Amino acid sequence: MTFVRVGGVPHHVVVEGSGPVCVLSAGLAMSWFDWDPVVPLLAPHRTVVRFDRPGHGLSGPAAVPPSAAGEAHRIAGVLDALGLDGPGQDGPATVVGHSIAGFHAETFARLHPARTAAVVLVDSSVEEHARVPAAPALRTAAARTLGTALAAAGMPAALGPLTRRAMVRLSRTGGGDPAPADLVRRCYATSRVLQGALLENTHYRAVAAELLALRERHAMPDVPVTVLAATAGATARGARWVERQRALARRLGGRFEAVEPAGHLMMLDRPEAVARTILDSYGSRVGRAGRAVRATRDGSGSASQPLA
Repeated sequence: MTFVRVGGVPHHVVVEGSGPVCVLSAGLAMSWFDWDPVVPLLAPHRTVVRFDRPGHGLSGPAAVPPSAAGEAHRIAGVLDALGLDGPGQDGPATVVGHSIAGFHAETFARLHPARTAAVVLVDSSVEEHARVPAAPALRTAAARTLGTALAAAGMPAALGPLTRRAMVRLSRTGGGDPAPADLVRRCYATSRVLQGALLENTHYRAVAAELLALRERHAMPDVPVTVLAATAGATARGARWVERQRALARRLGGRFEAVEPAGHLMMLDRPEAVARTILDSYGSRVGRAGRAVRATRDGSGSASQPLA
């Protein structure tokens, strides 16, 4: 078990495999082991880095409220602490974000373009018109107070693992929660994880609004971007969600793929589709680089274009 200190907080990290670096970041209240079905498909070809954000998995409690830039710098800090993704080392990383971590992956690419090989968004959160909520400090205090009260009442131990199991079932097209019971208890029966989830949920809108502002100031680097959308639920709401994901891909100049059948926890429902996309994204980057070199040599200018 490995921990690295980033921003004064111990972060639980798991590194497996060899090859170009790939970072997997899970959604709100999820843990490193939620990528377990994907990792064996990647590790023969990639150095796979999984980490728990503060208040998630086995990492320490959050020291400050989350922000888009803060989470992007956290990814960079984790890679630095591991000695990965630096000049003359393993090169730029493919950054994969699920759900709210899609905000973090995109922000990383915008703020650390030289360190980004590709971006894969797995049923990412999407907010087209988010605004920063008022009184963020009061919201943080309220979230911490609520977490403390629930912990004092014994709620994490009593309901944490059950709530986790129920949410996973609801977020899949079939099947339950494959996570080992001892790991679920170790993480979700704690006040630390409850507090982490409350903080991220409380500041969700603020992080989304920050990303919208960053889009105006920091261009997306010319790297492959793929948006994977879950298609579970043949309803009008489900169709609107898929269209929002498609619009996100267009906004980022990326490729869109609807994964069917798959629920929000796509890495559990369709790990092979997620792994294939991650592996292909690096190949797309190499192809782009080759086209750019050839274009420079023949004087035709840049050959890089948004993925279809």
